[in-house]
Order: sequence, then structure tokens, then C-alpha cells
Amino acid sequence: MILKRISILNYKNLEQVELNFSSKMNCFFGLNGMGKTNLLDAIYYLSFCKSCTNPIDSQNIRHDQDFFVVQGFYEMEDGTPEEIYCGLKRRQKKQFKRNKKEYTRLSDHIGFVPLVMVSPSDSDLIAGGSEERRRFMDVVISQYDKEYLDALIRYNKALAQRNTLLKAEQEPEGELFEVWEEMMASAGEIVHRKRAEFISEFIPIFQSFYSYISQDKEKVDLIYESHAKDASLLDILRENRFRDRIMGYSLRGIHKDELNMLLGDFSIKREGSQGQNKTYLIALKLAQFDFLKRTGSNTTPLLLLDDIFDKLDASRVEQIIKLVAGDSFGQIFITDTNREHLDKILSKTEQDYKIFSVDAGTVSEKQEEQEDEA
Repeated sequence: MILKRISILNYKNLEQVELNFSSKMNCFFGLNGMGKTNLLDAIYYLSFCKSCTNPIDSQNIRHDQDFFVVQGFYEMEDGTPEEIYCGLKRRQKKQFKRNKKEYTRLSDHIGFVPLVMVSPSDSDLIAGGSEERRRFMDVVISQYDKEYLDALIRYNKALAQRNTLLKAEQEPEGELFEVWEEMMASAGEIVHRKRAEFISEFIPIFQSFYSYISQDKEKVDLIYESHAKDASLLDILRENRFRDRIMGYSLRGIHKDELNMLLGDFSIKREGSQGQNKTYLIALKLAQFDFLKRTGSNTTPLLLLDDIFDKLDASRVEQIIKLVAGDSFGQIFITDTNREHLDKILSKTEQDYKIFSVDAGTVSEKQEEQEDEA
């Protein structure tokens, strides 16, 4: 999958942007706060029907404007053109269309344009709570497995209904609990099984990337923990109903799953340096890309790299540059405030590329740079 062209109106600080992209490498440079991340976020939005950085859709509309529109013009591996449209007006439901036909369910679009984004906000994967690590698993698996996404949606709906019953002032009838607990259990078992299968396949890919970037300096691992691992989820929910009623919410279930991230034999959250944490996160995301490329919808994902070199020593930067400049990846979008990093990547690649300057929400292609290189 290639993003040939994007059209953006009033998305965050991007007032009006029309860009044609290289099918391989697209580099954006500029100072912090100029709009580089917002541009990548608009591309992300077209894949996931939401922002990577702000879940409140209306807050992604440019200040003093009433709407935003983002359109992406893609090309499939066989040359088939695809157009994805997203539009949002304040106080109205957003529209998402593929080739001018509106989706009835946004979840039907997830996975059609597979994408992996590496950004500074990924630090929440290590420093944040378990919900961040569950979200990581959900984002990967949902892009190649519709059954998983459907089961996750059903589970979360049933969880919300059960929590409503748990908070009720009057004691609800037991039959009502049974209905939602059975739905949670049936959907939750699917989610647990697919998460366990994913992590089992994912670990060696992740370890390989980490080993390459760190040049075998450290060992890493992932351990998936779930209440559903050793017991029936339905039995667990029934047994905990009284205690959950006291607390007012569901204490156990796959919504409490954890993905332990280890550096050596210890939690990287406690033991990792800034450089080790950054290496860990980049290796996770590159492994995510590799995994989706193998298991996804027979198309190479887009790779978005937002300011990834900060806090890394020169040897690790060099290893990452070798990786992204190689032939293993498809179309890449990369931002940096340091033009030297981008020049190093471009000097090592024989692939086609374009360079863009981003300044106060205005994006312009640097034609003269490519002429100088030629």
C-alpha cells in the first residue's frame, strides 16, 4: 500500500496542505511545534479513524474553524487506486468513506491501510499503566484479525453493562449479571487466545530487532499475563461478583491483562536507561511492522517515524539508519528537527525520496535539495 497524495484542511495547525509523496522515503524537517507530528497524525487518522495523540475528535479541528477534512489517495500493490475520506464538523458525527462510499461501521476500515507509527508518546508503553500495553496488542492484532476486533468490541460493551449493574443502588437481578458475564466470557476467551498466540510469535521478532540495534549489548523479553490463563473466565466473573459489587466495577477479566516488559530478568520500567528504553520501544514498533507485513492483508504497512533519534547514542542511531535505509520497509514517513539525521539516511539509501520543510503549519517540498543531490 502506497499513499500517493494527501489533502488536509484545518487539521490541528495545518490549514491547507496538498502533498504528493515518494513511494519510498518522505522526510520532514523543521523546529518543534511547527506541525511535523500533526502531518503524520493526519496520515495515522486515515488508517485508524482517530488521532494518535488526541482521542477527542473535535479538538483536532483547527482553532476558529468549524470542520476538518483529510483525504488520502492510495495505490494498492496491483496498481488499484483507493481514496479514503474523513470529514468532521463540530457537533456532528464524523464521516469516513472509501471510494466515496461511507462506512456503516468504522471498525470495518481498520486494517485496510495497515500502519505503524513510532513516536515520543510511545514512552507510555513502558512508563504508563497496563492499559497502554493492552492497547499496543489491540492495535497490532486488530489490523489483521477482524474476529479479534469484533470480540474486543463485544467484550467492552458487556463490561460496560456489567459495571453499570455493579454501580446500581438497588440489587440487580442475577439473570442480568448472567447475560453480560456470559458475553464477557465468550468474547474474552477469544481475545485472550489471540493475544497469547500473537505474543508467542512476536517475541522472537522483537528480540531480533533489539539485538541488532543494541549490537547484542542486552537481552529482552515479554511476558503476557491474564486472569484467563489458568481458569474459566465465566467462573472468575461469577466468583468475584460480590466483591465487584462492593467496589462498583469489575476487578478481574481480560481488561486487566498485562504485558510485562523485561530487560534481562528485570522490569525495564525500573532498570532501563533512557537509551535502553528508546531502543526497546523502537524494536517493539519495528517488530510490529515486520509482524503485520507477514500476517496482514497481503500489503506492506506504512511506517511513520516521528523524532526517533533523541536520547540514543551514535552507534544505535547508526544501526537504526541502516535498518530504515534498507529494502525491508515499504513507504516511510520520517520527521526530525536535526537535518543531519535525515541526510545520513538519504546518503545510505538508493531509494527514491522527497524532502519537505514544515514551518508554522505550512509544508513545502524542497525541490532544490534533490537537484543538488543529483
